[in-house]
Order: sequence, then structure tokens, then C-alpha cells
Amino acid sequence: MRPIILKGNLVSLGVLLREDLKHVWVWYNDREVRRYLSYPEEVFFYEDELEWYEALRREKKHEKVFAIIENSSRSPVGLVGLHKIDHHNGRAELGYFLAREYWGHGYASEAVKLALDYAFEWLNLRKVYAHVFETNAPSIRVLEKNGFKLAGRWRKHQYVPGEGFVDVLLYEKFRG
Repeated sequence: MRPIILKGNLVSLGVLLREDLKHVWVWYNDREVRRYLSYPEEVFFYEDELEWYEALRREKKHEKVFAIIENSSRSPVGLVGLHKIDHHNGRAELGYFLAREYWGHGYASEAVKLALDYAFEWLNLRKVYAHVFETNAPSIRVLEKNGFKLAGRWRKHQYVPGEGFVDVLLYEKFRG
């Protein structure tokens, strides 16, 4: 049984379970999923996921990572997280991804909305920010659909396999 933190129409945010790591490990090693994540060249061992999970448990004051659960199947389909939570300054960095087979169904948009609800209502943060590669149009749409505004750009900042160096776009959303 998985505790559900926030429920949406399509997906819910659930507590990340150790048993989810077998999925996360496969997703993290999918080259198409990795392409637009930090360190796209990385190859992950299952033990890396176990260590990451333990680090999350130890750092839960500054890191909140949720399993994105498809409501109809109750299956995990991705992750969404609030990282570098800074209670003093009232901000956190948003990160998310879905397994490839769940792209294009509105799941990321709703998961981000739920993560924002958690950030603003439960953590009492004032700002959530994210960075996205300029060539990742679907992720840009997810952020903009959720009210994020473009705040800046790092020129030719990140290498993306098959695309070369691309700009990194900085987005932010304030509560209210």
C-alpha cells in the first residue's frame, strides 16, 4: 500500500517506495529519458539508485521526491521532486520526468501542478524555479502551462547528445 500525498484527475503524488527503484533504474538508463536530464551521459547501476534513495531519506528536509502514480492503473510512471528546498529564502528547484511510454498524456503537467500545490500550501514556499534545455519543447510547455515565466537564459550551457550545446532556460513561478 502506497500513501498518496496529493491526488489529481490523471495522476497522484505518492510516497516513493524502495520497490519503485527497479522502475527508476530502468527509466534513468533509457537514453531518450536521460537526454534532457542532468548528466545525460551517465549510466546508473541499481546500487546507485539504492544509495540515492537512502540519501533522499536522510535529506528529506531539503529534498522531496514523489512517485507520479497513474490513477487508473495505480502504477508509477515517473518522478517529480522539489530539490534544494531553502526554507529561509522560501524557494525550491523543481525537477520531473516520465517514463517514455507515458509521454504526451498530460501526466507531467498535472504532476507539476500537484508539486506546486505541495510547495506553496504544505511547505509554505514563495517561489519554485526550474531549468530546461531550449530544445525540450514538451517540458517548456509543461512549465508554461503551470504559470512559470521565463526568467533568464544560459547561452550554449549544456551538451545534449545528438544536439550539441544548447541554451538552458531558467523559469520561475511565485506563489499567488
